[in-house]
Amino acid sequence: MATAPVIVPATGRHTATIIFLHGLGDTGHGWASSLASIKPSHAKLICPTAAAIPVTLNAGMRMPSWFDLKGLDPSGPEDEDGIKKAADNIRKMILDEVNTGIPHNRIVLGGFSQGGALSLFAGLTCSSPLAGVVALSSWLPLHKQFPWGGNFQQTPILQCHGDSDPLVPFSFGYLTAEVLKSKITRHTLKSYPGLMHSSCEPEMDDVKKFLQEVLPPV
Repeated sequence: MATAPVIVPATGRHTATIIFLHGLGDTGHGWASSLASIKPSHAKLICPTAAAIPVTLNAGMRMPSWFDLKGLDPSGPEDEDGIKKAADNIRKMILDEVNTGIPHNRIVLGGFSQGGALSLFAGLTCSSPLAGVVALSSWLPLHKQFPWGGNFQQTPILQCHGDSDPLVPFSFGYLTAEVLKSKITRHTLKSYPGLMHSSCEPEMDDVKKFLQEVLPPV
């Protein structure tokens, strides 16, 4: 049975939605409170929880994971089917919001680590451009065969990464940024000195500013 997402309603008139995807082994509760404190009042926040699956990177242990992680080498094998299936599920979640009256260009998709990787893949393969994508401490999945197409160039992207990350090294984030900058009109990479595989107040301040820019009141 799927775990229900954590939902924080808009405190004003609901005119935008933020969907944020947690990292490996976490749940939707892991990010809900910190994001609720920085989101615009007119935005609803949805923090879903991934299903528990065996994860190769962790010796086959079952844990909440959007797709199987076979390793953290950017040139290593990836769970292509799992990534595409997970992206389909996230795009359905976006479509559910569209069907309630919130258009694609008023929806931000974001995530941390594996969740940020999935947010980049799903966000840049949507049928219509989103208001923005936030990728924290993450990378671009399937970068060698990424299905570039559609209107993805118009989707603003904020990438944030600690320069001391031991799990997803900053070099991975930088390589991702180089690929995205060659394709995306509005792309920003922010780095944070001494930050490991985590978040920090300056990073959350940058996310807050980005949300205010791409989801202004209407």
